[in-house]
Amino acid sequence: MERKKISVIVPVYNSINCLERCVRSICAQTYSEIEILLIDDGSTDGTDKLCERLADEDARIRTYHKKNGGASSARNKGLEAAGGEYLAFVDSDDYIEPYVYEEMVRALEERGCFAVQISRDEVDEEGRRLPDICIPPEREWFCDSETFLRELLLHRGDCSFCTKLFPREVFDGRRFPEGKLNEDFCLFLEILQEIPGVLILPEQGYHVVCRQDSTTRRKTKDSFSRVFLDIVDNADAVQELVDRKYPALHMYALRFNLYQRLDYMLHVPVSQMGADNAFYQRVKKYLRGHLRDTVTNPYLTGKNKTYLLLLTIAPKTVRRLHGIKMKCKTGQTGESQES
Repeated sequence: MERKKISVIVPVYNSINCLERCVRSICAQTYSEIEILLIDDGSTDGTDKLCERLADEDARIRTYHKKNGGASSARNKGLEAAGGEYLAFVDSDDYIEPYVYEEMVRALEERGCFAVQISRDEVDEEGRRLPDICIPPEREWFCDSETFLRELLLHRGDCSFCTKLFPREVFDGRRFPEGKLNEDFCLFLEILQEIPGVLILPEQGYHVVCRQDSTTRRKTKDSFSRVFLDIVDNADAVQELVDRKYPALHMYALRFNLYQRLDYMLHVPVSQMGADNAFYQRVKKYLRGHLRDTVTNPYLTGKNKTYLLLLTIAPKTVRRLHGIKMKCKTGQTGESQES
């Protein structure tokens, strides 16, 4: 029986120090019927030439160069170029174990499902294991769509496309939203509504590399990643979806909304917490309108509730005190990531 081809889409931008490890881990797959699409998103550090060299070494690799437009734009370019019956994604600073696609194809074809997920772990740039963000199941688990959504709302699920394999038709008429960070979330919610669920494999075969220069990390005390705006917008979108289609998850969605706004309030620079910042004012108004929900929601921890209440009542004062606490804790002289 002829094996179906997997198109592995790798968005690439200034990844000179990590791309080769990523690509070689894909080339080493025991499932050999793959094509690897390196989408160079306007790199300026020589990564474009590295892409070409890697493509010269393995006929399964194809390289595309485009003007810088972000990860979603690069992924969409990859979707246009993909020729496989299955679609997979890998971020250029991550890497995978050799068995990953063999196991995912087996699971997908044996169970006849529309999405399979390999479990993941997190490592630092030296390869040291970090605490798991997503706890893998003890055994293979088919998680129905509503349960999967509940796990996402509790920040226990994994909405990343990089840990999943899909039949090509799942993406018919769909593309990643461009100009946004946290881009996986909304598109995955859209797909999740149309499939019965996700088959989750227990093996932690996808390794997420946590880099010091991530998009959520501050360069100066007044810099601010728009990812913290996007996560609030995503929370509003998921609340609307839940109330329309999954009413039993209402309290989970409310918890998610409050938590995402807490994340925003802990990261927005104090200098931007003013009357002229409409987004900040909107977040503050939401929190003040949901004081009762903050106190009574059973899915928020006591620490979550305390921070939310303090940031609702006296946001600037609390942030200044929190900044002093973080400086004392880290021994740094400037503001760093505050979470």
